[in-house]
Amino acid sequence: MDIKVIITGATGLVGEGVLLECLEHANVSEVLMVNRKHFNLKYPKLKELIIQDFFKIDDFTDQLKGYNTCFYCAGISSSGMNEADYSRITYDTPLHFANKLLELNPDMVFNHISGGHTDGSEKGKVMWARVKGRAENALMRLPFKNVYNFRPGFMKPSKGQQNIRGYYKAINFLYPLLALIFPKQGNTIHDLGLAMINAVLKGYPKQVLEVADLKILAKA
Repeated sequence: MDIKVIITGATGLVGEGVLLECLEHANVSEVLMVNRKHFNLKYPKLKELIIQDFFKIDDFTDQLKGYNTCFYCAGISSSGMNEADYSRITYDTPLHFANKLLELNPDMVFNHISGGHTDGSEKGKVMWARVKGRAENALMRLPFKNVYNFRPGFMKPSKGQQNIRGYYKAINFLYPLLALIFPKQGNTIHDLGLAMINAVLKGYPKQVLEVADLKILAKA
């Protein structure tokens, strides 16, 4: 199967790691980074489209046609944010983006980066978990070929990544110890990227994938 991928969030930790896996994978023939700012990376099968406001995606429909996969890796920390502002970025934005891609590429697989401890009931007390759960549920109601929500834990960055900031520098160093102490709560970004690709190539029986699921799918 020939995968043509649209990826968001490539200037962030998760998106960059998933992008690197795509660029090295034999079944990925083309990758379009949809970024809000330029990412200085060149590769034969890589293209870049700058869209500073994802709510204006309608202005770029021609460039977004002809893809059969989306890896939605864009996101933001909820720290210091109120629910309305966080919802606009974490719920409204991916839903608007997904609906436009569905219109242009109805046979697409849409893979969405969510997070561990996301609240699929949408009723819990933790704001960010409720909002992410609402986004997961809304995406799964869209009639894509398939939708998968990935809930990674703490993550070890991949070799060659540039966008490693803050506490992820410490996680990168401490990962062997953390993985030994908390084996069910962490994963490498390498495994996450492979799992996202394999979800498209081979499918998976669940639409919400926890750490254990993505590790299984990475080895599929």
